[in-house]
Amino acid sequence: MVHHIAMMKFKTGITDEQIDGLVSMLDELPNKIIEIHLYEFGRDMLNTDRSYDFALVALFANVQALERYQKHPEHLKVLEKIETLCDDIKTVDFEDQGFKQGGRDQNPLAADPFKRLVS
Repeated sequence: MVHHIAMMKFKTGITDEQIDGLVSMLDELPNKIIEIHLYEFGRDMLNTDRSYDFALVALFANVQALERYQKHPEHLKVLEKIETLCDDIKTVDFEDQGFKQGGRDQNPLAADPFKRLVS
């Protein structure tokens, strides 16, 4: 599984209404882009000096699925909106190494999470 994490720092003066508009756009993406397995996002809660204002976490089956997502027209519309709202955007994409080690190579989204409790 490939994790995609994006952190955003909004420009000074961005309104709650503008952020709500972004949230609505983001909320629709999993309905429009089949490659998305998991899509979570929200505002920062602690507001520390090193905090970003907003973050997104997405999960994809593999790098190819992430690349299709990145090029998808609906994602590009949202990215354009994000770029108008933000002073800074940081991203990281990584493959979950925990599922490669110790023979745990099955897709966690396909597994029954309760089996681990009784094993």
